[in-house]
Amino acid sequence: MVRVRFAPSPTGYVHVGSLRTALYCYLFARHHGGVNILRIEDTDRTRYVEGAVENLLRTMEWAGITFDEGPITGGACGPYVQSERTELYREHADKLIASGNAYPCFCTAERLDQVRKAQQAASIPPMYDRLCRNLTKEESDRRIASGEPHVVRLRVPVGELVRFHDIIRGDIEFDSKTIDDQVLLKSDGFPTYHLANIVDDHFMQITHVIRGEEWLSSTPKHVLLYAAFGWEPPKFAHLPLLLNADRSKLSKRQGDVAVEDFREKGYLPEALINFVALLGWNPSASEEIFTIHELIRDFDLERVNKAGAVFGREKLDWMNAEYIRKKSPEELLPYVRPLAENRNYVVSDEYLVTVIRAMQERVRTLPDFVDFASYFFVPPTEYEEKYKSKHWNADAKARLTEILPRFEAAERWDHDTLEAIVRTYAEEKGLSAGKLIHPIRLAVTGRGMGPGLFELLSVIGKPECVRRMQTALETL
Repeated sequence: MVRVRFAPSPTGYVHVGSLRTALYCYLFARHHGGVNILRIEDTDRTRYVEGAVENLLRTMEWAGITFDEGPITGGACGPYVQSERTELYREHADKLIASGNAYPCFCTAERLDQVRKAQQAASIPPMYDRLCRNLTKEESDRRIASGEPHVVRLRVPVGELVRFHDIIRGDIEFDSKTIDDQVLLKSDGFPTYHLANIVDDHFMQITHVIRGEEWLSSTPKHVLLYAAFGWEPPKFAHLPLLLNADRSKLSKRQGDVAVEDFREKGYLPEALINFVALLGWNPSASEEIFTIHELIRDFDLERVNKAGAVFGREKLDWMNAEYIRKKSPEELLPYVRPLAENRNYVVSDEYLVTVIRAMQERVRTLPDFVDFASYFFVPPTEYEEKYKSKHWNADAKARLTEILPRFEAAERWDHDTLEAIVRTYAEEKGLSAGKLIHPIRLAVTGRGMGPGLFELLSVIGKPECVRRMQTALETL
């Protein structure tokens, strides 16, 4: 059975690259009827951020990514938090030492820093110089017994090619001379990523490791560790990097990269998931909108591209707008209601639904419902200068003055009635309807853009519209 894991470190926000990894693991597991596991890799205590695990769980729930085993759901292979499995790692570090595949290293941080600086000065790639590699067992045991701080390092074979197959990238090989004698167990007794990762993947029976391209250079170390333990390695798939438009690596320095940022800025989870799924993979040459069920049905790791995927914000905006239009106003209400309340707009759900319906075809993100249409909630306090200079003058003011009583006398206040009032007046005066539509829009909204005039007038309601027209006549 297929078993995959999403194994983040609780170091802060959830990067969209991590979301893509989690999503691909989820799609792959569901496509094959397998098991999707969440594992928290928290052994690097210097990078641990309080509350990061809780934030991760909230983010995954918001995105609709579920796990069959993990810290919350439990499972037969737990615990699923690495800091609760440290004895297992120490036990296996000892096994590696006993088999000659690892060794204790007593070099201090100061010595290692001197070695690194000397190598850099000589233009040599920084690597451990293996000073402790050939210590006798007796000397190592003596120094350990005396309490001398030490780490455990992997004994990388000399003069070998380390080969493995990547589902996305094909056959890959590394010369062992480029592979450092990696630290496996730190002096505080906590494992490094490499040891904990391999031990956990083995005991959690992981069949496929799906992770970002940045871990590709670590894979030969992992292959060596599997061989040292005599274990069968899983299949590997390294996903392409996410890139900015200028082809640089996607980073927070150049804009939003946290899933939380996109949630706060009004992107629907379905839209972000659809967008992220297509960063490096697409099941169709002509379609771009897919339900989660369609993504599960069609997902195939072998069709993931090797090349980096550009994170195009404009495409995400377009896709989000498509998903907004697919929902009913009632479905959007729970998203828009908090945004209105945050701006102290006090309106009923019934009224807010009419606003959503009026704006639904014109927004890209959820805050647009209130940011671009504040006139649905409060009268304008200022008027768009460019629009006013073009459409407000003495003639416009006179026409609004003449037509206002017709609005006041209207027995019905709906789209068709309001349009009839304006067009009848325009025909009587021999004017184009625009000569009235623009001044009325300015008076009621203060802006030149928005839904059709008669639609927005019908939403705002007769008393408020009449008040705003009177205010404009008095103040403009």
